[in-house]
Amino acid sequence: MAHVSHKLPNSFQGALAGGGDPATSPLYVFGPFLKLIVVAGVAHVTFGASVWMVVLTVAVVSAMYRRVMYWVVDGSGGSGLSEEEFGSWAVKINAGITFIEYTLTFLVSMAALVTFIGDRFPVLDQSILGIPLRALVAVVLSILTGWAVNLGPKFSARIFGPATLAVLLLLWAMVIATVWKLGFRLPALHLEAFLPPYLHFTFAGYTRILALMTGIEIFANLVAAYSGTAVQKSRKAFGSLLIIMGTTVATILIVGPAILDLSDPTNHSVSVFTQTMDRLLPHPLPYLGTLIGIIVLGSAAAASAQGLQNLALGLRYRHYIPAMLGERNKYEVAAMPVWIEVALVSLCFLVLGTREETYLAIYAAGVFILLSMTGWAAAKRLARELRTDSLIRHLPSLIGTILAAALTTGATLIIFVERFKEGAWTYLIFIPILYLVFSHFRRKQGEPRPLEEHLGRFFVGQYLLPFERKQRPENEVQFHKILVPLDGTLFAEHAIAPAEVIVRVYKSHMAILNVQQIGEEQKLRTYLDHVLWQLKQSQIQASLAVRSGSVPEEISRLSNEIGADLIVMSTHGMPGFDRFYAGDVANRLIRILRTPVLLLRPTERWQSRNTKFQKILIALDGSEAAEEVLRYARALARSFNSEMVLLSVPESELELARIRQYLESVAQALVERGYTARALVTGSGAVRTILDVSESEGVDLIMLSTHGRGRLERKASIGSVTDRIIDAAPCPVFLAPI
Repeated sequence: MAHVSHKLPNSFQGALAGGGDPATSPLYVFGPFLKLIVVAGVAHVTFGASVWMVVLTVAVVSAMYRRVMYWVVDGSGGSGLSEEEFGSWAVKINAGITFIEYTLTFLVSMAALVTFIGDRFPVLDQSILGIPLRALVAVVLSILTGWAVNLGPKFSARIFGPATLAVLLLLWAMVIATVWKLGFRLPALHLEAFLPPYLHFTFAGYTRILALMTGIEIFANLVAAYSGTAVQKSRKAFGSLLIIMGTTVATILIVGPAILDLSDPTNHSVSVFTQTMDRLLPHPLPYLGTLIGIIVLGSAAAASAQGLQNLALGLRYRHYIPAMLGERNKYEVAAMPVWIEVALVSLCFLVLGTREETYLAIYAAGVFILLSMTGWAAAKRLARELRTDSLIRHLPSLIGTILAAALTTGATLIIFVERFKEGAWTYLIFIPILYLVFSHFRRKQGEPRPLEEHLGRFFVGQYLLPFERKQRPENEVQFHKILVPLDGTLFAEHAIAPAEVIVRVYKSHMAILNVQQIGEEQKLRTYLDHVLWQLKQSQIQASLAVRSGSVPEEISRLSNEIGADLIVMSTHGMPGFDRFYAGDVANRLIRILRTPVLLLRPTERWQSRNTKFQKILIALDGSEAAEEVLRYARALARSFNSEMVLLSVPESELELARIRQYLESVAQALVERGYTARALVTGSGAVRTILDVSESEGVDLIMLSTHGRGRLERKASIGSVTDRIIDAAPCPVFLAPI
């Protein structure tokens, strides 16, 4: 799937964005199918059985993908699910097959395109210097397509954009014309098709039509591009799938019998689809149909090249291929993989010719390897959910998913048996080679850093906020219970004011905690009762808990007991090394808590003692761990209408472009959800930059994760980034644990 620059608002636009490849399949699958069964004289028995088997496969696998789209909303589709369930080996297998599939999509689409041109221009059946004109035309068009794709997705969209709508109109025009002229007929299902001597032809025909199944995975990859919540995205993506696959199924069920009756598959000069158009549609509509077919097949080839670009970027960031293969040109696309693809397909056209049936065997084999892996990954996920959820709720889905997995696995075996000598054998060579190549470069380049891993996972689709990736509700964070530790000092009491602000907005309950030391019980009790009285006079719901023991442990214990959503407290303002050995509670507490903490470091500056949550500085380093702070930042920004300034500090000039791309993707995702957010990539040292930017931007809150695996990682030693920011921050600091 090409990188998406805007959100798709509904299922229909999604169908137009991703349906070019599957919508074209009826244009070329019938030729090889009918050529096999008509020449063998078995079409009257096996035609309907093969078609109905395909329809059953489409229905069952589509139902399975409804689950996949719900689980995986980051644009990685079935490949992402397989990786989650099976591990890194699935990444390499999927990447290898996907690379082959993109190349084969280009081959099949371009071969069918040349067939459509040849239908109207018989001169292409001739040769020049022993080279068929069809092959030369295919090479030239492949080069032009690669050139257009490397000029960027906007340029490609202007050329190929309307093609999918046009082919949908063409297919439905064929359906209507068939019913109008020949009546409504569905393929007859003859049970003897599953008995010798017909069984081989039934299954062989079945494998020749199965190329249309490519459409299902495409829409799983498109989920991230839709607007709305995760549930809405998955629902819209499934709607797009139904639009495209529904059209495809209607075509093979209704127009298929007409193609069988009206065309001559032994006529190598004109495709069976063009022959049927000429018989069904009034002049000049068949010629318009040919033009539409040419454009949409070119669109499918271009889409495969764009998919290869993004696959290369993802593999490059995750260290599975050399960096040079993922280098982007001035149009921000990876150009080299496209030219490699164009070179490969041109060689195939010159050596093997341009008949699409030459490539369909390998094409269908790869599709079903991926589909079967997805099926078993989905079954594994559902089986795990059965152990923690309702048996009645998930058992029907599990049975259906196992059926889909078994069906796709069976189809894979059938394809390899029926089409092994015709090209399916090549997977036994290509996949191990690509697997070893990916493994070699991963070992050579080492594990990617969190930012690179992140970019590699999400470049093929839109960036998703953490709650969308993890299927959490958007409004997941609510600060209903606020814990405020007090020790009787003015420093500690400064925490009450910002806690009150949050309590009023969220209508929360404030729990005051005091951990007493020997000899100060009565004096502190009077003070605490007065604080509680003042809060109640201000219509604040509050309670008091008095404990004895270790201060950090008692704060942590009470936080767990009451289910606190936030702890608001002040530090004692002792900087650095001295502060730690003076027993500062805040410093020790943030090492053991799993509850977010809002820390104030009271100084003479009023900005250090309070916050209106109006301008929030959020430190991110590209890791998923650091992104946990976004959960709380969104909650505060939603409630206080805050501006969010997203800050990343690049480690080097080489990382600058990557971190900027990442941070701008996060900001864009937030803006699309209605927040005010902007990205800022600057500086050369995390602590110094965060403090400088907080001053220059005039922020009133700094937010960061305490347990990130990146540059903002908390360490047990003195001088960690988090400690040093707390020591010197000019405003309160919000620390988000994982």
